[in-house]
Amino acid sequence: MARLLHNLLLLTVGLTLKIRVMGYWSLVYGYCALCTGVALLKLGWNIILRPSTTFQWTVRETPPACLNDTSLGTHCYVRIKESGLRFHYVAAGERGKPLMLFLHGFPEFWFSWRHQLREFKSEFRVVAVDMRGYGESDLPSSTESYRLDYLVTDIKDIVKYLGYNRCFLVGHDWGGIIAWLCAIHYPEMVTKLIVLNSPHPCVFTDYALHHPSQMLKSSYYFFFQLQYFPELMLSINDFKALKSLFTSRSTGISCKARWLTTEDLEAYLHALSQPGALTGALNYFRNVFSVLPLSQSEVKSPVLLLWGERDAFLEQDMAEACRLYIRNHFRLNIISGASHWLQQDQPDIVNTLIWTFIKEGEGRKNYRNL
Repeated sequence: MARLLHNLLLLTVGLTLKIRVMGYWSLVYGYCALCTGVALLKLGWNIILRPSTTFQWTVRETPPACLNDTSLGTHCYVRIKESGLRFHYVAAGERGKPLMLFLHGFPEFWFSWRHQLREFKSEFRVVAVDMRGYGESDLPSSTESYRLDYLVTDIKDIVKYLGYNRCFLVGHDWGGIIAWLCAIHYPEMVTKLIVLNSPHPCVFTDYALHHPSQMLKSSYYFFFQLQYFPELMLSINDFKALKSLFTSRSTGISCKARWLTTEDLEAYLHALSQPGALTGALNYFRNVFSVLPLSQSEVKSPVLLLWGERDAFLEQDMAEACRLYIRNHFRLNIISGASHWLQQDQPDIVNTLIWTFIKEGEGRKNYRNL
C-alpha cells in the first residue's frame, strides 16, 4: 500500500509539472500571437497613412563624429579563442588599474556608457563592450548562438583576455541580466555588481507571471519571438520605432538637458541599421524563455541596484524584491523622475551613487530612495 501511494504521489507530481510546463508555453505562444495581431494592425495603419515611406529606411554607412570622440577612450578588439568571436570595446584609464566593465542593454551598444567612461577612467581601467551581435562585435547568424550561457561565458572570457580575473561589473537592461548571471555563476569574478533598471532574472519571471500589468509592459518579449517580422516593424519609416524608444514622452529619456542630440541618435541608428544588426539584438529575446526559471539564483557579490522611477518597461516593485536573492551587502536607490535609460538620463546622480557604493564598506545593508 505504501509503495502504491508513493507511486501515485510521483505520478501526481510529474503530471502537475507537465501541466505547468504546458501552461507556461501556452501562455508564451498565445501572447505571442496576440502581439503579432496588434503589430499587423499597426503595420496596416502605417501603410494607409504613409504608403510611400513605410518600407523605406537607410543604412548609415558613415559613423557620426561622436563615435570617434577621443575623450571616451580608444577603440579596441579582442578575439576569444574558445568561441572564435571578435569583440569590439572602447577602453580608457591606465592598464593595471582595477577593471570596470560596462554591459549595455537593448537596443544600445557601447556608446550608452559614454558619461561613465569619462567619469571613472581616473581610477579604473574602464571598458564598454559591444556585446555579441551588437555594434562592431561579431554577429553569429544562428539564433542558438545567443543562449544565455554563451552570453555569460563571453563576459568571463573577455575579462580573462583583458588580463584580469576580477572586475567591477556594471550592466543595464539586457546587460543587467547578463551581469546578474555572471555574479551568480562566477562570484569570484565580480568584485562588486552594479545593475541599472534590470531585476534579478528570478524576480522578473515570478513577478511577470503574477502581475498582468508587467506582462503587458513586457509584451515585446513575446512579439520578438517571431522571425523577421519584428525586424521589419523596427525598420519601417526609417527606424521610427527605435527613435521613439529614446525620444518619446512615454518611453524616452526624461531629463530635457540629457535628450539625445541628432548626432547621438544617428550613432544608435548607425549601429542598428547595419545588415543583420537588429536580428542579432533580437536573438537575445528569442532564447530567454528556454532557460527560465534559473537552477541557480543566489548572488554572493555586493550589489548596487539603481532604478529609474519612470521606467516604462519595468515596474518598480521588482527592484525591492531583488534583495531576496542577495547574500551580501545590498543597496537600492530609486531615482525620482528618471526613465529606463538611466545612465544617460541622470548620469551625474548615477555616477555619484556608483562612487559611493564602490568606496563604502560591504558589511552593512542600506536602502535609500532619492
